[in-house]
Amino acid sequence: MIDSPVLLAAGGTGGHLFPAEALAHALAERELAVELVTEERALRYGGDFPARAMHVIPAATPRGGSLFVKAQAVARLAIGTAQAVALLRQVKPAAVIGFGGYPTVPPLLAASYLGVPSALHEANGVMGKANRFLAGRVDRIAAGLPTLVLPPALQSKVVVTGNPVRPNVLEAAKTPYRSFDDGIFRLLVAGGSQGARVMADIAPAAVAALPDALRAKIAVVQQARPEDIARVEAIYAGAGVAAEIAPFFVDFPARLAAAHYVISRAGASTVSELAAIGRPAMLVPLPHALDQDQAANAAFLEQAGGAETVRQSDFTPEFLTRRLTELINAPARLAARAEAAKSVGVADAADRLADLIIDVARMGAAKRS
Repeated sequence: MIDSPVLLAAGGTGGHLFPAEALAHALAERELAVELVTEERALRYGGDFPARAMHVIPAATPRGGSLFVKAQAVARLAIGTAQAVALLRQVKPAAVIGFGGYPTVPPLLAASYLGVPSALHEANGVMGKANRFLAGRVDRIAAGLPTLVLPPALQSKVVVTGNPVRPNVLEAAKTPYRSFDDGIFRLLVAGGSQGARVMADIAPAAVAALPDALRAKIAVVQQARPEDIARVEAIYAGAGVAAEIAPFFVDFPARLAAAHYVISRAGASTVSELAAIGRPAMLVPLPHALDQDQAANAAFLEQAGGAETVRQSDFTPEFLTRRLTELINAPARLAARAEAAKSVGVADAADRLADLIIDVARMGAAKRS
């Protein structure tokens, strides 16, 4: 029996918080208390996070900028680690699990210093820098994708759990893929929780250039940054296309389930939700990422037959107009891709991860006894 809480540590983006939220629900179903350590920007996503307490610890990314800026970041991480040590001494968690991003560094370093059992979850096909820094200090590494590559010295720590998806994603996954029986082709354009300007630059122009007969069939839901919303709405309105534009959709999984086709970046959460729900997609990985983690994520779904990967340099209005014209006229092709995507979805990843963190906590308790 585990009487102490499990401490979850996650960066402030949806890609880090959403799998942490899914694990929190799975642990709550087992009547285990959960607390969250994160950063200030996470609070806009974490309002409904199922934790009995949320703690904000200072953190920063020690890369880019001048030596002075990097030194400031390191100092901020040191301050955060000291605060995390104090927090762990107060909370006395059974285990700590990190989900990536530099806000996970202070609590995981504190766990290592205090001898608290710990684990990492890596959602992407390529391990991020913060997780790489921490990987040698934790007891287990949970892999979101089976394609995760790690040095041989770390392989013994790896357990493939899949990427946990939230309860609303599992609910949306019950909706079967339907061809456009009512004559409306529903297109979802997403850019990650932070939005993506390239989607605002390309997708509206591509849809507006469709032949009249196809344009009359299409309805668009698009995520856009606040500063891009007015121009995106104007292009769709000028083309006579029904469109709903917002910077963030709280009911994103339901929007995903309603879509016939999805155009998106290739963050781990998005790829995992596409697979769990089973929707065909065009994935445009972030091109400037040093680790090319989104390219690895996209390759996983493309190899399964559920998605097409397009380099951003090739993602032009002309290209997208041609591709949409082909796909709107090929519903069977899209249905096959939807089925292929769903075949690699892992619906019970949150339960698998909950099992893993409970095992880590019990192993730690056994060592101390």
